[in-house]
Amino acid sequence: MGRAQCEVADVFRTYWDTYARKTTATPMQIKVARDITNCRTAALGGHLYRCVGCSHIEQSYNSCRNRHCPKCQGSETARWVDERSADLLPVPYFHTVFTLPDHFNTLVLSNNKRLMYELLFRAVRETLLTLGKNNLGVTLGFFAVLHTWGQLMQLHPHVHCVIPACGVTPSGQVKVFNERFLLSDKALSAVFRGKFIELLKQAHREGCLKLPDTLPDKDSFEGLLAESCRSDWVVYSKAPFSGPEVVVKYLARYTHRVAIGNSRLVSIQDERVSFRYRDYKDGGNQKVTSLTANQIIRRFLLHIVPKGFVRIRHCGFLSHAKKRESLRRIRQELICQSRAATPPPVSNPHRVPKCPCCGGIIWVPCGEVPRLVNTLALAAQAPPSIESKTLVS
Repeated sequence: MGRAQCEVADVFRTYWDTYARKTTATPMQIKVARDITNCRTAALGGHLYRCVGCSHIEQSYNSCRNRHCPKCQGSETARWVDERSADLLPVPYFHTVFTLPDHFNTLVLSNNKRLMYELLFRAVRETLLTLGKNNLGVTLGFFAVLHTWGQLMQLHPHVHCVIPACGVTPSGQVKVFNERFLLSDKALSAVFRGKFIELLKQAHREGCLKLPDTLPDKDSFEGLLAESCRSDWVVYSKAPFSGPEVVVKYLARYTHRVAIGNSRLVSIQDERVSFRYRDYKDGGNQKVTSLTANQIIRRFLLHIVPKGFVRIRHCGFLSHAKKRESLRRIRQELICQSRAATPPPVSNPHRVPKCPCCGGIIWVPCGEVPRLVNTLALAAQAPPSIESKTLVS
C-alpha cells in the first residue's frame, strides 16, 4: 500500500507555524503536532531490512507511537483486536451509543476534559450495570470506547459500548438473551441522564468542576442542568451483531480511531483542506467539504485526551479483575471450548510488504538509520517510503 496522496501530517507540516503564531498551544498540543509531523520520517530515524530471498535492502522509518497519530493506529488496532478475539463468546453482541448533550461542551472545554470524560464513563457503566441488575436480573459485561468527535470534527463526546447478550445471575448462573434489543433506549436514556446529572452535581459540590465565565454562579450552573434535562439525551441501540466474527471487524473499525484519518483527506490547496464526511441528516450519504488549515488543526487538537486517560474500558464481568473467571464459567455453562485454545485470527494478512525485487515477505533487520534532530521542520526532508508504513520498529 502506497503513501496516501495527502495526510494529516502534511497539514501540520505546512501550516503548524502559522497556527502556532496565532494561538497559544499547550505543551501537549505541541507534542502531538511534533509527533504527527515527524512520524515515519528521517527525523525519528529507522531501521534497515534485508529480504531473505534476494538480499534487497529497504529502509523503514520509526513511528512516533502517539495515540493521536493517524499512522500509528493500524498496528495497535491489530494487536488489540487479536487480544480481544480470545474473549469473544458464542452469543449475540449488542452495540449501544451514549451521547453527551451539546449543552456540556462549554464545561468540557473549560479545563474539565478529564473530569467530564470520567463522569461520562461512570454514568454509562452505572447505567448498564443498574439496568442489567434491575431489569434483567444479571451482571452484564461490556467494553466501552470514548469518541469525542463528529463527522465534521466538532466536539461531540460519546461512548460506544459492545455488550454480549448474556449475564451472570447473583447465584452464578449464566443467562443468555435472544431478544432483538437488550434494553430499551428510553430506559437507558432516562437512567443515563439521572446518573450523569447526579455525578456532575457531586463534582460541583466538591469543587472539582471548573466553571467557565459564562456560568459565573450556582444559579447559572443549575440553569444549565435544567436546560439539559429538557433536551433529549441520545442513546442509540443497534440490532445485535450476527456473530463474533462481525464483532472483530467492528472492533477494528472503532477502537483506535482518531478525529480524522488520512483516508478521508481529499486535497490540501490554497490553505484549505478538503475531506470526506458522512451526512447523517441525509441518510448517511458521503459528501466532501473543506475547512481552512487553521480550522482543521484547531478541531483536531480539540480531541486530544489528557495524558494517561484510558479511552477503552472493560466493565462488569469483563472487567480485568473478573474477566478470566467469568469467561471460564460462562463457557463452561454454555458448553463451549475457549477460543483462546485456537490460534488467534490474523487481523491483517497484508501487514508485511512484498519485496519489490523477488516478491518475498520475509525480512530480517540489518542496520539502523540514524535519527535527525527532532524538529518539525526536519520532518519534510524525507517523505516515508512504501515500506515505512508497514515495517515499523
